[in-house]
Formats: sequence, structure tokens, C-alpha cells
Amino acid sequence: MDPMDIVGKSKEDASLPKATMTKIIKEMLPPDVRVARDAQDLLIECCVEFINLISSESNEVCSREDKRTIAPEHVLKALEVLGFGEYIEEVYAAYEQHKLETMQDTLKGGGKWNGTEMSEEEAAAEQQRMFAEARARMNGGGVAAPKQQTENDRSLES
Repeated sequence: MDPMDIVGKSKEDASLPKATMTKIIKEMLPPDVRVARDAQDLLIECCVEFINLISSESNEVCSREDKRTIAPEHVLKALEVLGFGEYIEEVYAAYEQHKLETMQDTLKGGGKWNGTEMSEEEAAAEQQRMFAEARARMNGGGVAAPKQQTENDRSLES
């Protein structure tokens, strides 16, 4: 694979979060098994290569269908083409579970804003507060700026 296969990035720039990958690796092994750092790095590189391979083949499948957006069915077809057909059922089940969880989160009003709408002024004030908090953390203060009270907060107190 060419070092610039990933659009706009060199191969060295494409990676997965080490902490997350280390956690996944450790969860898959018995507690008494240790993994050398070199082996962890190799596993992470293998995962990146696997993702690149599946992405590339999914793009090929998508292109053959004259589509411009890779859909889940393109990924499943790519798995089959690349000889990973035995995993399709498990991957599809994981995808369906993800869809279900995402839909449940949406219905519950999941997420930070819980489905409440803000006025443009409230959103701008919230954005400024968040910027101030981030600035304080970046400047080493570590102390968040006090939260400005919005109209919604005031109406809840009444």
C-alpha cells in the first residue's frame, strides 16, 4: 500500500487511539496473559491496514454500482469479496444493534441538549461559555468559567 493511500495523510498519520486499542486487546485475552508493547503496536497497525482494505474494497463496490456514498451493504459485500464472508452475519448483527441503540438514544432525546431547543442568543452564550472553559483549561487554570444562567435555567427556578 502506498504511503499516501489515505487521502491527504501519510500512512504514519493514520492510526487508532492506542488506549482504546490496548483496552480492546486486553479484554479479549485471559487476565494472566500479557502483551508486549511491540505486539500491541503491531496489532494496531494490522487493524489500520484492515480498515484501509475494507474501506478501499467498499469504495470499489460502491463505484461499481455508480453510487457516491458507501452504504452498509457495500461494506458487507466488501467483506464477502475479500474472503471474510464468515463474519458477515456477526457484523450485520452488530450493525443492527448499533442502529437500535442509536434510535433509542434519539427517541430518549439523548445527547447533551436533550432535545430542547435554544434561541440563537442562548446558543451563542453557551458557545462563548464553552470557549471560556476551554481557554481556561488551555491556560493551565483547569478551573472552568462560571456558567452563565440562560433563560431556560431561570424559568426552571421560577
